[in-house]
Amino acid sequence: MAPLIWSSAGRDGFVESVQAMRRRVTEHIPAAEEQRQIKLGRGGLRDVEFTVQLLQLVHGKADETLRRRDTTSAIAALSAGGYIGRSDAAAFDNAYRYLRLLEHRIQLFQLRRTHLMPVAEPALRALAKAVLGPFSNERPHPDALLAAWQKTKRSVRELHERIFYRPLLNTAARLSSEDARLTPEAAQGRLAALGYRDPQGAMRHIEALTAGVSRRAALQKQLLPILLDWLAEGVDPDAGLLAFRRVSEALGTTHWYLGMLRDSNAAAERLCHMLSNSRLIADLLEVSPESVAWLGHDKDLVPVPFEAQWQEITSKMSRHADPESAMRLIRLIRRREILRIAIADSAGLLDQDQVGAALADTDRAAVLALRVAEGIVSAGGPLKTAVLVVAMGRQGGREIGYGSDADVMYVHRALPGYTEAEAQEQAARIVTKVSSLLTQPVKPAIMAERVLQMDADLRPEGKNGAMVRSLDSFAEYYRRWSLIWEAQALLRARPMAGDDELAADFLALIDPIRYPEAVSDQDVREVRRIKARVESERLPRGADPARHLKLGRGGLSDVEWLVQLLQLQHAGKHPELRTTSTVQAMEAAARLGLLAREDADLLAQAWRLASRIRSANVIWSGKASDLLPSSRRDLEAVARWCGYEPGRAAALEEDYLRVSRRARAVFERVFYGQ
Repeated sequence: MAPLIWSSAGRDGFVESVQAMRRRVTEHIPAAEEQRQIKLGRGGLRDVEFTVQLLQLVHGKADETLRRRDTTSAIAALSAGGYIGRSDAAAFDNAYRYLRLLEHRIQLFQLRRTHLMPVAEPALRALAKAVLGPFSNERPHPDALLAAWQKTKRSVRELHERIFYRPLLNTAARLSSEDARLTPEAAQGRLAALGYRDPQGAMRHIEALTAGVSRRAALQKQLLPILLDWLAEGVDPDAGLLAFRRVSEALGTTHWYLGMLRDSNAAAERLCHMLSNSRLIADLLEVSPESVAWLGHDKDLVPVPFEAQWQEITSKMSRHADPESAMRLIRLIRRREILRIAIADSAGLLDQDQVGAALADTDRAAVLALRVAEGIVSAGGPLKTAVLVVAMGRQGGREIGYGSDADVMYVHRALPGYTEAEAQEQAARIVTKVSSLLTQPVKPAIMAERVLQMDADLRPEGKNGAMVRSLDSFAEYYRRWSLIWEAQALLRARPMAGDDELAADFLALIDPIRYPEAVSDQDVREVRRIKARVESERLPRGADPARHLKLGRGGLSDVEWLVQLLQLQHAGKHPELRTTSTVQAMEAAARLGLLAREDADLLAQAWRLASRIRSANVIWSGKASDLLPSSRRDLEAVARWCGYEPGRAAALEEDYLRVSRRARAVFERVFYGQ
């Protein structure tokens, strides 16, 4: 019979049929007996036996040490082989012995074949005494017996549901014995068939992971046949396997890592999906392998709010007087949060708008480097000015992607007792130091870090203007020389870090400029002229306008300029338009009737898809790009990140070209009045 028994798990639907069988057993318990069942009910003996025997059948075809006839020996063998955790095995064993003890003591009373907990108090009292054994002098209360039984039931049921319905079982059951053993003779051919481009290199990784007789090696042998399939579903399984090896070598000696991959409903598949589809996440996990622990719990992937990041950074800065140490901690926190957001994004827990807002909050927290800069510049002397960092562009709208820089302006105001010249000189040194702290190498180096570049080109007079101005200087400039493009740039101005009173005063200064009561026809013509010039001069040489996500036809620039023109024309009379968010402003314009609802929906679709593709370029390759990929492999990776099924890269390409073409038609009709 043995060959029939140990090959049975390979049949189609075997695991599902066993799980369904266990549910039928529970469903056929009479209602009057359901709460009293020790054997058949939830948390009873059958939960232990079904779980243990299913694991034996699935894994015993390749591992003969699991072929035990009695339950307790089988539990011990499963634990020794790493198929269940040591603590789970001990809990299962103790619970099984306790439930059998209850069953035996109940049946010894009048020698009846029953599996029901008695209800009469004398019988419960006798059972409570009998469970303790003949040499005990205690007289336990029946309530204590029932409490212990209920606790055991809960423990068994939790273990049963977590292990019995473990998703890895379905895949493991479909593997042949040769696959499960990963024999070198057949493995390379199987790896090539799965899609690995370098089967020999993959075999070296597998041999390194499974070498030896340690529990770690046993767990790797158990997991790898399944994980290799999941890695092969990605765009680059070879890179995914290499990244998995590096993460495993960093975490393999921990008590939780491999057990989490074995037991978690989501962690193993999520990890494989990310490692073979994202160079950015793989690089970040390689230097922060402990972050793999987030994969098993969705609550750990919720982006940390700005306030919590601010408190953490402030707390750590107070304990590290050395500026270099403080700056390193700030940048490590930023890198950690970018990884958290990317993993949550990969798992489908965040939409495009939530990703942009979370990344912007992380950058905002990092710009607390302003405090470090102030401390360095004023070391040994007083602080002479208050400085404000103002976010501009997509950073100001909280709509950034993984490859975005920080467009900013710097404002300062002299503190009492200091001249404007003294304040200006110190402010210039502070803002220069802020940018330096966020980008210069730190010791030891932070691997895989995407540094935050501060871009101040949107300041008055552009690259020819002063890097930082006083509030009074801004007021004078805007009163005398402000141009319409500068009012347009201010539509997305949002205080990012610095003095709160200065932030309020700056917003009070710029609101009448960016939300004017009226805009002249000449100003409208100037906005249109500048947009046309941007299209003709800034598009990279040789770039296909249909595929450029930012400056191309129907791309990000078209949507944003159209929305900003509507804000300049109407925000003075309609406060609903006074927002730094492109999507929110577009929605407000549609509600006000300034933009047809179907046009607003189309523009939002084009803008979100372009933003998503732009972020996907960074996630896939680790490098920023504003182009819709032409390479089929790159396009496939980007398409998957954008939510398309495998093999549907052409559909993404067609969708983007179609929606951007239609968005361009709306832009020309509304923006240029054509």
